[in-house]
Amino acid sequence: MKLLTKLTLFITLSKAAIVVLFVLLLPFLVDGIAFQYTNHYLREQKKKVLKTIDRNGIDYYLQGEDNYGSYTMLKEEYIALEPVDHLTKTDTIETSRRIIEQDTLNYRVLSHGFSIGKKNYLLEIGKTTATISQYNRSLQRVALYVLSALILITVIIDLVFTRYMLRPLGLIIRSRLVKRRFPFNEHEPPVKTSTEDFKYLDRSLVELMDQVSEAFAKEREFTSNASHELMTPISILQTKLENLMMEKDMPEAAQHRVMEMMNSLNRLKKIMNALLYISRIENEQFAKSVTVSPSTVMSGVVADLDDRIEEKRIHLSLQLSKGIHIPNLNPDLLFQLFYNLVNNAIRYNKTGGNISISDASMNDGSYCITITDTGSGIDTEDVPHIFNRFRKSGNARSEGYGLGLAIVKSIVNFLGLEISVSSRLHVGTAFSIVFPAAIGR
Repeated sequence: MKLLTKLTLFITLSKAAIVVLFVLLLPFLVDGIAFQYTNHYLREQKKKVLKTIDRNGIDYYLQGEDNYGSYTMLKEEYIALEPVDHLTKTDTIETSRRIIEQDTLNYRVLSHGFSIGKKNYLLEIGKTTATISQYNRSLQRVALYVLSALILITVIIDLVFTRYMLRPLGLIIRSRLVKRRFPFNEHEPPVKTSTEDFKYLDRSLVELMDQVSEAFAKEREFTSNASHELMTPISILQTKLENLMMEKDMPEAAQHRVMEMMNSLNRLKKIMNALLYISRIENEQFAKSVTVSPSTVMSGVVADLDDRIEEKRIHLSLQLSKGIHIPNLNPDLLFQLFYNLVNNAIRYNKTGGNISISDASMNDGSYCITITDTGSGIDTEDVPHIFNRFRKSGNARSEGYGLGLAIVKSIVNFLGLEISVSSRLHVGTAFSIVFPAAIGR
């Protein structure tokens, strides 16, 4: 999962968790706010009553009676004033029941004691709890709408900011890793970013690629030089051995040993030629500016290998579209690529086996050629390593891993193609070469 996707999920889930938590706590929060507001309202009403008493006297309410009581029409609020023996100056606010005209109602009641002259009075101001909670649902809905809108706005802002912050990382991945082909000859400019971590990552990748390119260049130079240097003594030895074979008085046993030595030299010479060929490809000494017909090239390969195909009585099916022409290729390299793959399909096939060569055009504009054989197959654990030079394994195709498929891989990389392998041991192998649509641009 990409980093941006993980951050998006984290932001979305964290905001969703906040919404869920808020929804669960919202009734308690609204109730608490409503009661706090009611308490404040009762205190303000108390202040108004006390100011009226200070201004007009206690008789303004009592009017010659011992106590005073008043309530609204719907009994939502009431005020009571009565004399008491003991004075409690501390205000108390509590929820309790009151009987008003034979109706028992729950009220939020503020009790306040005060003295006027030598008499103590108790003032009660109440508000029904039903009126306190009548707006709770509306408040909860409004609060939920406001919170949801804020969460949505913050999610959008977070996602936009996250994309903006991670944009340099995406550029680094695309420019340094995804769109780069080995060897890294081109030098991309530094990615513009104000984040020091991304700057450090970009510099580190550039330095690492430079080190890899330098090491690869040294390897190519060594391979090329070593191959050239070894070809001379090999040729000299081969000439001397051929001269020895010309002598008439050489015993038959000695001739047999000389022949074995010449075969070994021939194998060594083939290895040196293959290394030189790979070195030339990796040093980009071939042009790739010709428009090539894969069908024509493959027909030439099959014609060259016709004797070997007949020798093993292999049935070969060649079904390639003749109207396909791909630009920006090298016909000689493509011939060598097809030759090595078809040659392996013959070499490791069973007598009387089958080879199928077919093609297909993909939806993305790419073109694919698949070479399938009914040969010995490749062990599953060896498939990822078959293009490695001199890679050996325990199955029958181990000796073929040395340089034949290494040349194939070098050509594929140089021409900008793609290759994949599927194989089952003792069933057969299929190599697919994909010509991406981009190579024709």
